[in-house]
Amino acid sequence: MDPKLAELAQHHLVAENNQDLEATLATLHPECRFDDLATGQTWHGRDGAAAHYRQWWTTFDVEVKRGPGQVSAWTADNVCMAEATWHGRHIGRFLGIEPTGRTIVQPFVVVLGFRDGLMVSERFHYDLGALLRQIGGPSVPALDELPYRQAA
Repeated sequence: MDPKLAELAQHHLVAENNQDLEATLATLHPECRFDDLATGQTWHGRDGAAAHYRQWWTTFDVEVKRGPGQVSAWTADNVCMAEATWHGRHIGRFLGIEPTGRTIVQPFVVVLGFRDGLMVSERFHYDLGALLRQIGGPSVPALDELPYRQAA
């Protein structure tokens, strides 16, 4: 693990939690890419990253926190994989669902890539069905019938 990259990732998280777009974008490589695998959305470059953050900040008033048992790890080639949780409220339209004000506590995994001392990629993995249930969106009825399932 490169300590400078770890410091950069921490600075990025603080800026993101403060919804400070300028400081957040300053941590990103000009050719950055963001992939939201649950919704199938991809954003490119700093303009794309700005659109990504504006979408999430106007939809969910969230703070990213690491919860008990959640871990992060660095690979030999300075890729960071981390578990964390979004804590907040649904404050804006999301996938056609008007804001409900409901609280969300949504675990996710993010994979961070780096180039030239800046973040060049973020890939988010999360349970879209669980997020939709928390905000009062449509559920997947068959999930509730699975015998070994823990409700999210």
